[in-house]
This record gives sequence, structure tokens and C-alpha cells, in this order.
Amino acid sequence: MAQNAPQPAELEQLLRTGPFHLALRSALTARGLALTRVQHKLAQRGITIGVTSLSYWQQGARRPQRPESLRAVRALEEVLELPARSLHRLLVPEGGARPEAERPPARSYRSLMAPADALQQLFAELETPADGGLHTVGHHERVLIGPERQLVERESLQVVRAHRDGVDRYVAIHRGESGCDPARVRVRAAENCRLGRVRGHAEAGVVVAELLFDIRLRAGDTHVFGYVFEDGSGGPSAEYLRGFSFAGSQYVLQVRFDEAALPVRCRRFAQASAGAPRSAQQELTLSGRHHAVHLVEQGVRPGILGISWDWG
Repeated sequence: MAQNAPQPAELEQLLRTGPFHLALRSALTARGLALTRVQHKLAQRGITIGVTSLSYWQQGARRPQRPESLRAVRALEEVLELPARSLHRLLVPEGGARPEAERPPARSYRSLMAPADALQQLFAELETPADGGLHTVGHHERVLIGPERQLVERESLQVVRAHRDGVDRYVAIHRGESGCDPARVRVRAAENCRLGRVRGHAEAGVVVAELLFDIRLRAGDTHVFGYVFEDGSGGPSAEYLRGFSFAGSQYVLQVRFDEAALPVRCRRFAQASAGAPRSAQQELTLSGRHHAVHLVEQGVRPGILGISWDWG
């Protein structure tokens, strides 16, 4: 198969700048190849690799690092008709520097979340640096709206990657609805983490929680962990949103409503920043007996994503 085939503009850009998983995903889409077909073509070149590994690579849940994996990446360039070393150099750039150790470009949380001053105060109490050393590569959230139209619980399963050595914790943020009492918010460490210090800001209705890992991550390492915020102390909820400082992660949000409090209309939306107008609005339909709506974003951009709803 010929190399240096014409590349779509988005793929060409990703091959220059990365990250690796988005460049790989874009190449797979451009060539229209299923992972099973890619696996077969690699096998013809003497490369044995599982479909699960290929899937993890394109999701960003794992990065090829071992010599045999890097050989598979070089073969992938042939299969996907890409210039030689175009994917490989996103993993092992000239000079040998490890891109995993580099901090990806980021947006300040001050432009994404309000009230930023309250968050800054809480971070200072926890002695949390501006750069926590982690960026998210996958996040699945489930939000439960109770019979009184209030947010009663949100559960997160998160995949992060360290961009510096020695990281052993993550600080999660919960912003309640108007009237939220941080003293009544409960935080629960659900998977692969322990609950550390918890701080709240009563006026802002914000809670931050330190989630401690049992290991210290090296630059490039990934970690999967889960946690839950139990609230119910605030007033009626009309939306749920999340800010993203880093680009490239996968995000799934599901909002489920109690049968006694069903909205009349739901929509997804995006914002460039907290004060920007909402764009990319799309109507969502409640699923059958589970009374839920969801959104899936394969490669988020810095900014805000969320779901809003109207009560009858």
C-alpha cells in the first residue's frame, strides 16, 4: 500500500502536533478501517497485537512504549498510508525526549469555572499547585436528579495520565446548586483511591476533595479511579456542566431523572468559557424507563460541555 497518501486537514494537523491517540484515531477514520481489519493487516507484516490494545491506543487509555509496541506503530504507518515515523515521532521525538513528561497545553480553570476565587482559596488550603501533574484522558460521569428536582448524586470514573513524576493524588471539585450546604455534601472514594482532605466554601457552595492514590505515578503512567459526591442540599437543578483545561480526552455524561420529576426538554451544549454564549446545542430525548439523557465527546476541546433541561 502506498505511503504519503493525501491526508485530510485535521489528520495532517494532528500528525504535526499530536497527541498520539487523536492522530491514530483520525487516521483510522480517514482510512475507514475497522480495528479487526487493521489487526489482520499487521499480522500480514508479522506484527501480532490484540484489538483491545489498538482500541486502548486510540482512546488514549494506554500509550505504546515497549520496543515491540513501537515496532507495531511503524507498521501501522504503512497500513494507514501515513508518512514514515509520523506516528512514531509523537511517541519518541527526535532527541529522545519523552512526550509523556511534557505538560499538554492547558486553559486556566479561572476561565472555565465560577467562582474562581473560591476555588483558588480552597486549593490554597490543600496546598494544591496550579499544575497537579495530571491530565484526563477519559471520564465517565453519571448524575442523578432526585424527586425534588435537586442534584442528589454524581459518580465519576476517571482515567488520568501523569505529565510529571511523583504524582499521587487528584483534587476533585463539586459545585452545588444555589443553597448548597458544603457541610452536608458527602464524598466517597469508590475505586483505586482513598479519601484525603475535604474542604468546602459555604458562600460559593463548592466542595473540593483530595483523592489519594496508593502509588506514585511516573510521567506517562495512567491511573483509573472512581469517586462519588452525594449532595441533595441545594435547590432545583437545571443543568450539569464540566470544564476542560486539556484537549483530547473522551467524555461521557449521563443525567438520570427520578420518575417523580421529569423534564419537558433536554439539550446538550458547549461553551468556550464560563462567560461565553452557548453553542453546539442539540436536543436530547429521554430514554425509556431509565429516564436518562447522555452525551459522548470523543476528543474534547478546552472549554465547557454540559446538558441543560427545562421543567414543566
